[in-house]
Amino acid sequence: MTQEPPVVTQTFVRFEQQHIMPIPENERTGTNWSLFAIWVGLNMMPLTVVTGAVASGAYGLPIGWSIVAILAGNVIGAFGSALHASQGPHLGIPQMLQARAQFGYLGASLFALIAFVMFMGFFASILIVAKDALAAVFPDFNGTVAILAFAAIGIVLCVFGYDLLRKTMVWLSIVIAVAVTVSMIMFWTKPEVTSQRAEAAFTYEGFFAMLAIGIVWQLAYAPYVSDYSRYLPKATGPKTAFWSTYLGLVVSSVFVMTLGVLLGAANPENPLAALGDFLGPVGMVVLIIFAVSSALINGVELYSAVMNALTVMQSNFKTVITSGTRVWTTIVCGVLATLIAILGQGDFMTMFESFLTLLLYVLIPWSAINLADYFIVQKGHYVVADLFDPTGGRYGKWNAVGLSSYGIGLLAQVPFMITPLFTGPLAEPLQGIDIAWLVGFAVTAAVYLLLVRRRAQRRTLEQDSASASESRTASESHTGSA
Repeated sequence: MTQEPPVVTQTFVRFEQQHIMPIPENERTGTNWSLFAIWVGLNMMPLTVVTGAVASGAYGLPIGWSIVAILAGNVIGAFGSALHASQGPHLGIPQMLQARAQFGYLGASLFALIAFVMFMGFFASILIVAKDALAAVFPDFNGTVAILAFAAIGIVLCVFGYDLLRKTMVWLSIVIAVAVTVSMIMFWTKPEVTSQRAEAAFTYEGFFAMLAIGIVWQLAYAPYVSDYSRYLPKATGPKTAFWSTYLGLVVSSVFVMTLGVLLGAANPENPLAALGDFLGPVGMVVLIIFAVSSALINGVELYSAVMNALTVMQSNFKTVITSGTRVWTTIVCGVLATLIAILGQGDFMTMFESFLTLLLYVLIPWSAINLADYFIVQKGHYVVADLFDPTGGRYGKWNAVGLSSYGIGLLAQVPFMITPLFTGPLAEPLQGIDIAWLVGFAVTAAVYLLLVRRRAQRRTLEQDSASASESRTASESHTGSA
């Protein structure tokens, strides 16, 4: 009598079980297309449009120079994020948890906390811009109610985890790409939008400021690209993770920010409103699509905020991470970010520009250390089990080399910084061109590699000294016995 094969139950959505733990090979359901779609879809939102509008609206750059600055910034910044993404298939762990290898089991908590604040800020920012997009269509709709509704959608998606987020982003990337393409074509046919504004002019300050915004826009993805590329099968390899991430980030960002440039030129004060003003019913439909899609996209931001919150909790409070822990952390973080959005509905653009600038300064040194350690020092060879060892394992609880390199990298940026509260003494001689990020990256990487080399030399000398001492002891013992 033959036995019937077991029936395998297939579910449309798999509830996430691994959380911050390494993803087993049999649960790695990601593909190069799904990873590409995640980053394409994530940029297809009104926040990206508003960011692109800064070039022509806030900085007053001509349309052509605005697009050049955006293209250059995104091409440069995405290279760093894609290098981080290439680590995911190999290690199978969230991006910022890997910082334990460079900063120690407890030291990495500082950077997980920084990333947590960043993702919470993006979640709140996206809620505000989504609300603004809806308000452009329905002016009388209560903004707070819109924020609460959009936040609830993002929280529910995040509760289910990676699988639902991945499938949602695949479909969203297609729908929104069509909406943006139609908008772009229609705008380019309107001379009142594409014709040069009288007050628009090229300035080095505006060009390099927008270049820096493009870079930080892409580097802001660096702390969580491996959160998604870790679901690629190990055999897929780092090159696939790199190019799927790089092309997805650059193509979508430049495309949507270019739409923002046109909207900023048409209406510097309220770029999103230009969609309805110039495109009529089509623009209204696009605004609604933007608003709803932002609520869905926002689950990705909250997911990474939760990954970092769980990393901090496990490191400092020895919390056992379960499904219940992740769900409750998701709800608490979502509610907190929603409150931030409700309270921050005022002068959003000013706050957002300051937020992006500060992000660049704090992320650059971490990125330099992570990339230098992974590709030059360790060459990808890490003991993942030690990253979860509360004693720190071979990586220790606090890594003085990583932490001191980060501190030096931050300080190196100070003389060149340009922020609303502080401008470095060397920024004015450079005509307000922000090169702090470039100085910070170069100095941090150089200092880290130098300190790692010195530590290795010191350990070699100590080992040689210990070996010599043992040899002398053995020799004296032999002579004495003779």
